[in-house]
Amino acid sequence: MKKLYIILAVFFSQLSPACSDYLDVVPDNVATIDYAFKDRVRAEQYLFTCYSYMPRVGLPQYQGMFDDLTWTHSNNATIIPFVLGYRILRYGNDVNEPILNTWEGLQGSTNLWQGIRDCNIFIERIESVRDLTDMEKMRWISEVKFLKAFYHFFLLQMYGPIPIVRDNLPIASQPDEVAIYREPVDEVVSYVVELLDEAIEGLPMHVVNNVTELGRITRPIAMAMKAKILVTAASPLFNGNTDYATMIDKRGKQLFNQTYDPTKWSKAAEACKAAIDTCHTAGIALYNLTDPSLNVSAKTRQVLTMSRVIADRWNVERIWGSGQYGNSRTLENYMLPALHPNHAIFCRQAIVPTMKAAELFYSDKGVPISEDLTYDYANRYELVVTGESDRPYLQTNFKTAYLHTHREPRFYGSIGMDGGWWYGLGRYNENDQWPINSKLGQQSGRRGIENYSVTSFFIKKLSNYQSAYNNTTYVDHRWDFPVFRLADLYLLYAEALNESLAEPNSEVYHFVDLIRLRAGLSGVVDSWAEFSRFPSKPTTQAGMREIIQMERSIELAFEGHRFWDVRRWNKAIEYFNQPVRGWNIEGEVDVDFYRVRTIDLPNYTQRDMFWPIRQRELSVNRNLLQNIGW
Repeated sequence: MKKLYIILAVFFSQLSPACSDYLDVVPDNVATIDYAFKDRVRAEQYLFTCYSYMPRVGLPQYQGMFDDLTWTHSNNATIIPFVLGYRILRYGNDVNEPILNTWEGLQGSTNLWQGIRDCNIFIERIESVRDLTDMEKMRWISEVKFLKAFYHFFLLQMYGPIPIVRDNLPIASQPDEVAIYREPVDEVVSYVVELLDEAIEGLPMHVVNNVTELGRITRPIAMAMKAKILVTAASPLFNGNTDYATMIDKRGKQLFNQTYDPTKWSKAAEACKAAIDTCHTAGIALYNLTDPSLNVSAKTRQVLTMSRVIADRWNVERIWGSGQYGNSRTLENYMLPALHPNHAIFCRQAIVPTMKAAELFYSDKGVPISEDLTYDYANRYELVVTGESDRPYLQTNFKTAYLHTHREPRFYGSIGMDGGWWYGLGRYNENDQWPINSKLGQQSGRRGIENYSVTSFFIKKLSNYQSAYNNTTYVDHRWDFPVFRLADLYLLYAEALNESLAEPNSEVYHFVDLIRLRAGLSGVVDSWAEFSRFPSKPTTQAGMREIIQMERSIELAFEGHRFWDVRRWNKAIEYFNQPVRGWNIEGEVDVDFYRVRTIDLPNYTQRDMFWPIRQRELSVNRNLLQNIGW
């Protein structure tokens, strides 16, 4: 029977709620869809519709934007409706109205099941478009297969086992066909990887035009995403997790595998290495700030590298950018400190690093501050006076906490703190940067009931130093948020390879050390041997696991990865329940300000490991199994 499809959402609203939200039922004999695939122009519009469901990476309401390193304050009424990930971590989710509900496209999220349905329509109807070359057709089909795979994977990350929607069902489908089941994790992963394998060969190595095609899927993107999916599937949350032994559906199917499979790490490592090789062939490489017109010291150049790897549009490290330039202005609006009275109109100072983030970064010796033999960790909150050796990281002759001193360049490039400097925003003389002063009543401190940093720290990394102020107007140099960059892939490879071996080898060290070298640090083995209280730590699988996880958390801080990483490592309940701390922002003088205070006590429980399916959905489709605890 010939299947014709409708693109009007009103049709789906007439179905039962469960069908309208994620099931793939489509009607016969509806002419509207014929028009959508009448010619190349309209088909391309439908292609972009398939892209339009992408999660809002790089916006405050993105699922991964908040974790234990990033926080906001609960009494800012103007931002709370938008910082949805914070609300989940702080207060928990709601089974009746789940926050960031991608299952139905509610509460701040797109509807990924609708996206998958549109992908299916596109794949089935694109062959009818006559004025499309075979090369274009192959590329477009491959792009949509990638999107279909990615939407399935994103749902898997959020909900765990999900239905697999291979094809759209005719409207004449029987009730038992419509009431579909969630499928086991391993089956979902296999299907997603199968789709990606089908897509890879038809994708170009590069986009043709960076301006008009930024964000379009390429072969390096697809291979990198395949690698990430396989690493996720090999990780403790999805690999032999007995916490979910009771998730057995009406068919008697075990939805979470109950036996740890070490070969999953080997497959993930192979996929990571293949993706790395493809990225290198495509010219993707680690970014280094080499602009000859930038007249700054090597130290400042090192600091600026951390923001430029994010905000330098089209830089060589980016595998996949969001393609949405407007998001960067929104991010900077939420994150920049007010460094001048004119800045206060634009700067919300709302999404900020926690004390945990400040303590996470390495010392200047390249090891954790709690392990560094030369670092006075026990007295890290005590006051010291900065000297010339602290330039250009900190203001000279400034009384600050020892915690702010003797840290690695990524610390100063990622986090702004009281007594620090902020390069750019109209000031490009290294000796005349913006000073950050964030005690009570100071320019970057609390001056009212909202628009202040609740920890006194600021996210420096997610801004473009080329942006500037024209009086009270913020003139931004926009950039698209990196969904995937090469450093991420290197660390995924190191992680997968380490897990697949009895002990780490030179290849594991090599791909971690490449990132450390760019950050101005020595290699892992040498750094730990010379400066750590645990010199043999990198020589064991468990020790190197801890190092790689810390390296990911530092290198990718504030980029939306840690939320997913901590969950797949099955450490979210441990990490996300720790008190959120910062400096005492009510302090006007240093002795009062530099006291650690507890800001919030999150309540993240076992049930929060996966999103709830809204209760209304379960009432309609009795075959759906709810996640544990909801």
